[in-house]
Amino acid sequence: MDSSAQNLTGQCLERAAGRRGCRMATASLLAALAACHASGTRVAAPDRAPPPPAARPLDVSYDWHGLLIAPFGSVLKNVPLTLHEVLLFHDKAHGGADDEAAVGAECYAADAPAPRFLGATPDEYLLCFKQDRLFRVQATVRLSASDAPGAFDAACALWMKNAVPAMVNAAEPGGCQGEDGAIHFSGRLAEEADQGRRNLSVTLDGAPDPTAARP
Repeated sequence: MDSSAQNLTGQCLERAAGRRGCRMATASLLAALAACHASGTRVAAPDRAPPPPAARPLDVSYDWHGLLIAPFGSVLKNVPLTLHEVLLFHDKAHGGADDEAAVGAECYAADAPAPRFLGATPDEYLLCFKQDRLFRVQATVRLSASDAPGAFDAACALWMKNAVPAMVNAAEPGGCQGEDGAIHFSGRLAEEADQGRRNLSVTLDGAPDPTAARP
């Protein structure tokens, strides 16, 4: 082989070696970059805040509909409880001396335990009749002075969900009144505590049910 051929062969070998060296260097650089990226400090995603606890459903006894053991307009003998007549002061039994609807009414208490109200057996449960027809139901529970405001607020919010608000008497603040269909309800929390307890009461007045009014 002459000298020119040898020179050409040497140049070709040198170029090939250079290309191989470049490829190897590039591969090494990429591997190093990948290693750096893998070993780099990762910022952990912040933990999501836990969802707020679901509100505890109210006891079904917070719904005053459970106090209606008979439709308004029912005759006394058709009420499914044994009753005895009670004599109460007019203003205490019916919420005020100006309550014309209560004039001439006869009220009865149950001999058996009354339906539960606000998670307890009512301390007072009255069914009032006019002309032998049920026209009013009233229930009162005595709650601890600390628990009574929260229970009253929760009950009132439940009662007003499907009711039309009624005009509240300015002389009786803090009441909860509305119209639910043909029934007018009026809830009240006593302003002052008695022996560490407060009275929470509801009065239900309704138009007579024509089907229940039949003897």
